[in-house]
Amino acid sequence: MRNSDRYLENIVNLVYPRRCPVCDDIVPVTDGLICRECIAKVKYIKSPRCRRCGKQLFDENVIFCKDCEKKKHIYECGYALYDYQSMRRSIYRFKYNKRSEYAKYYAKDICEHIGTEIRSLQADAFIPVPLHPVRKARRGYNQAEILAKELSGLTGIPCYGNIVKRIVNTVPQKELDDRERQNNLKKAFHIPSDVVKLNKTIIVDDIYTTGSTIDAVARELRQHGVGKVYYLALCIGEGM
Repeated sequence: MRNSDRYLENIVNLVYPRRCPVCDDIVPVTDGLICRECIAKVKYIKSPRCRRCGKQLFDENVIFCKDCEKKKHIYECGYALYDYQSMRRSIYRFKYNKRSEYAKYYAKDICEHIGTEIRSLQADAFIPVPLHPVRKARRGYNQAEILAKELSGLTGIPCYGNIVKRIVNTVPQKELDDRERQNNLKKAFHIPSDVVKLNKTIIVDDIYTTGSTIDAVARELRQHGVGKVYYLALCIGEGM
């Protein structure tokens, strides 16, 4: 960052103070994007991970988590950055409390911790999981799209936020069990016939739970000619 850009950013932060994505207090300008004392509170997903969904594993001799041993996914594989419990309040504010500014920190943290893995996928595009227009209007933004755009700026991988449409305003997935989640998402997404031809894509979302949403979007992408579909999420639960 040029000195002039850094100076301008510092002025903006003084007028509109940045909030810490962990504690939500105002971050001192000298601290950057997160309070120094909050850095140690963040719990990351580390190796060994499930080779399919990326959940944290606790046995280096295990390849897949219990969920992925039982369920065949449509996407190839994916990565998540944080353990859900350590960042669930942060993600909630990001989604529902107008803290879209957190996306800059999240994207930077993703690139620092799993940037090598993302680059190794050699993807043509980031595809954010879409919101239904009614829900997006109520919330004011699509948190997955904001994150994908920040990632695009840091990695150079294009973000296509308008390829996949959410045409059914589904019940929130957190209120359903696994079977209900799958049924809930049937025909929820749609891709126009004039979709841009892509070979490899990374679906971007905030939370990975069972993978039903990622699979539903991946199914649409695969049916429209995308060769391989991966995913990237901020948070994921524990594996076994």
